[in-house]
Amino acid sequence: MANKDYNSRLLSLFNLDKQTAMNPMLNIGVRAARAAGRVITKNMGRLDAIRVEKKGHNDFATEVDKEAEAEIAQTLLKAYPDHGIMAEENGQLGNADSEFQWIVDPLDGTMNFMHGFPHFSVSIALYQAGRPFQAIIYDPVRQELFTGGKGDGAYLDGRRIRVSGAAALDQALIATGFPVSQDKDLAFDMAVYEGFSRRCSGTRRSGSAALDLAYIAAGRLDGAWLSGLQSWDFAAGALLVREAGGLVNDYRGGDSWADSGNLIAGTPKVHHGMLQTMGALLREHT
Repeated sequence: MANKDYNSRLLSLFNLDKQTAMNPMLNIGVRAARAAGRVITKNMGRLDAIRVEKKGHNDFATEVDKEAEAEIAQTLLKAYPDHGIMAEENGQLGNADSEFQWIVDPLDGTMNFMHGFPHFSVSIALYQAGRPFQAIIYDPVRQELFTGGKGDGAYLDGRRIRVSGAAALDQALIATGFPVSQDKDLAFDMAVYEGFSRRCSGTRRSGSAALDLAYIAAGRLDGAWLSGLQSWDFAAGALLVREAGGLVNDYRGGDSWADSGNLIAGTPKVHHGMLQTMGALLREHT
């Protein structure tokens, strides 16, 4: 069994090498994600000593977020000094006018990380001329690497992945994430949560939107509704979902999700059921 597992891992790495060799920019993005992952994992044993900055209610950044982001920026700009980076902690870096812009979340799931809850990720996307081009989501705890490219499909550790075959919302395991702030009315979010919980097989609120979307691409989740996202939360994950055969839209089935930060993603049939459910809830509560 040990030899079988070892050989399987070698094959995955070989497949990943073949995929990343097709696009050197993806290869550099993977290198940056792994570098950030090393920063994160080496700090997991010293959570009590990590400095934390409060950006807002239930919104935090740690020194680890910043160190991981610095590793990513250094790796990307060393390889492509003429590229730009839009990063969660430091905003625009590099060349803001470049055709190529990297969208970076160095630690998606900071709250989980701060509590030692092992579910967080590094998310890196590359946009070309304003359109998603490459995607990397790396889980440093499980050492799982999700990658994808426009027109090239989605992959987990070099193996092609597809969304699940769930045929209806009542068969689906779906995820959600929504911000909780002092000045936000949670009535609608809770009504939506109840509405979906009554119509699906189960709901999860795991604390990493990037991993939620990666899990949809891999068939581990069947759908998700997510609100209040920033571009670095969804840039890589949305491309993975679409390259894996899934759909991404705003709450009304349109394409404003990148601007609003509110999206529904899922397998085609589950996505349809989610849009119907969300439409009914919007009419009832707005």
